[in-house]
Amino acid sequence: MAVTQVWNIVQMDAYPTEDGEVDVVFNVHWTLTGEQTVGGEPVTGSVYGSQGITLDAEAPFIPYNQLTLAQVITWVQEAMGAEQVAAYEANVAQQIQDKINPPVITPPLPWQTLEAPAGTTTPV
Repeated sequence: MAVTQVWNIVQMDAYPTEDGEVDVVFNVHWTLTGEQTVGGEPVTGSVYGSQGITLDAEAPFIPYNQLTLAQVITWVQEAMGAEQVAAYEANVAQQIQDKINPPVITPPLPWQTLEAPAGTTTPV
């Protein structure tokens, strides 16, 4: 089954005034969460980061209270570049695959048991 990935914005930092505008976003804190269902149970992975945003004097200014989640995610991904977006998405997908098929495990020591049979002792 495929990994479903969702970008989200958790916080935006803004200058009170900049170039004659108010509440101008300059930094965006984001998360990327992935989920895959395995055996009826969700397996997840995630990445958190922040991305600097530059005010584009050529583009029309969008007032802070009119920003949409989709618009800000677009800004973040454009500022990152397609290669970095793909790298974050691959990272989340790999986290999920590593949970499904761990590349490293830590089995119990073979000479230790969780419960010793009655009348025996467990070596220390």
